[in-house]
Amino acid sequence: MAERFVDSYLGYLLGQANHALYKDFEAQVRARGLSSIEWRVLATLHDGDPLTVSQLAQEVLSKQPTVTKLVQRMAEQGWVALHTDPADQRRTLVAATAAGRRLVKPLVEEARVHEQRLLRALGATEKKALRQLLGKLMAVRA
Repeated sequence: MAERFVDSYLGYLLGQANHALYKDFEAQVRARGLSSIEWRVLATLHDGDPLTVSQLAQEVLSKQPTVTKLVQRMAEQGWVALHTDPADQRRTLVAATAAGRRLVKPLVEEARVHEQRLLRALGATEKKALRQLLGKLMAVRA
């Protein structure tokens, strides 16, 4: 029997790998009262510099209008703070608040443990190579 297209198509394989990585972890995200996109926003912001809404949208794989509405709701919940970008008054910077970081910190730790469990079949060299290769693919889009 011939190999099916999807069995070797990189987009499909990456999608399936993403699903395998996230499907069990999603229950932990929901148990903390977060949607998957709220989790991605807080995970992105919790240990980094503030980002513009457009940068954040790119990072969390969503459209800018969606992220604009989302961060406004998250600001009302006290999870993020919105500030005018001093370099460009037309742009809004988004930063995680202390409450947002407290909320996401245990999830980040759980995500690390979950990832380690899923990747235990790979050796250290394979894990490093996988991360490097994925980094190269992501750089192509930039």
